[in-house]
Amino acid sequence: MSFVEYGDFIQDGDVAIIYLGHDSMMPIKVQQGAQTQTRYGVIRHSTDLIGQRYGSKVTCSKGGWVHVLHPTPEIWTVSLPHRTQILYTTDISIITMMLELKPGSIVCESGTGSGSLSHAILRTIAPTGHLHTVEFHQQRAEKVAEEFKEHRVDHLVTVRNQDVCKDGFGVTGVADAVFLDIPSPWEAVGHAKAAMKKQGGRLCSFSPCIEQVQRMCEALADQGFQEISTMEVLLRVHDVRTVSLPLPDFGPESSVQTEPKTKDEAPPTSAPNHPSFTLKTTTPPREMPGHTGYLTFATKPRT
Repeated sequence: MSFVEYGDFIQDGDVAIIYLGHDSMMPIKVQQGAQTQTRYGVIRHSTDLIGQRYGSKVTCSKGGWVHVLHPTPEIWTVSLPHRTQILYTTDISIITMMLELKPGSIVCESGTGSGSLSHAILRTIAPTGHLHTVEFHQQRAEKVAEEFKEHRVDHLVTVRNQDVCKDGFGVTGVADAVFLDIPSPWEAVGHAKAAMKKQGGRLCSFSPCIEQVQRMCEALADQGFQEISTMEVLLRVHDVRTVSLPLPDFGPESSVQTEPKTKDEAPPTSAPNHPSFTLKTTTPPREMPGHTGYLTFATKPRT
C-alpha cells in the first residue's frame, strides 16, 4: 500500500522510487522536462515516467532498465535521505501494533527526525486519523513538513518545531497513543499524559541505553501508568540456497535417486561412481544486525 493520495499512474509532482536492485533504490521527484541519471543511463521524466503505471519497467538511455515503484512506508524507510538515525521496519511493526493504532487514531510523536516512523503511522491511521509530531531542530522540522506535502499526506499531520520536554505536544486530551524518541523521555512523560485522552491510551518510548529505560520506567510509574514493559526486537534473516552434497559409494548396484541439476535434465536412475545430490537448505547469517534500541510500552488508565 502506497502513500495515501497516490494513484496507480505516475503524475507530475509525485515522489517515485527508482528500483535498481534489492539493495539499491533512490527517491526522485517526478517533474515535466526533468531527467534522472542512473548507472543504466538517463530516465526522461516526461516520456519515460509520467503517465506510466507504478511498477512498470522503464528502459534507460543505455539500454538497461529499472522499475518505478510507489513510495510505500517500507520502501521510504530504506531510501529516505537520513538527517538522523532512523527506526527500521522491525521496530516500526512492533510499535504500530503495540500502540494499537488503526484508522482514525490520534497520535502524538517526538522527535520526528527523518520521518521514517511518521510515514508508517500516517498510513495506519488514514484516512480520518491525525499525527501531531514535534521536532526540536528547526531545519529538520521544515524539511519533514516539506516531504509530507510532497507525499500528499500533509492534511493528516501537524508538525511543530518546539521542545517537547518544555512545551509538550501543543494539544491536550486528544491522543490515543504517544511515541517518544528523545534523549530524556522521562522529562516528557507529564506532557505525554496530558496529551492523551481521558479514556486512556498507549505510550511507547524508544531508547538505546538501558539506563534511559530505567529512568523512564520510574517516571511512568510515578505518573500512574500501568502495564509497563520493555522489549528488544532482533531480526535474524535466514538465506535459502541450493547446495551440492556427495553421496556415499554404495557400489554398482546402487539405485539412489538424485535431483536434476537443471530443469531440462532428466534425473539419473542410479548414482555414478562419484555421485552427488542437490537440495534446498537454509543457513543463518554469519553476521546479523545487533542492538538498535529498547522499546518501553505502558498504558495510561481511564481517568
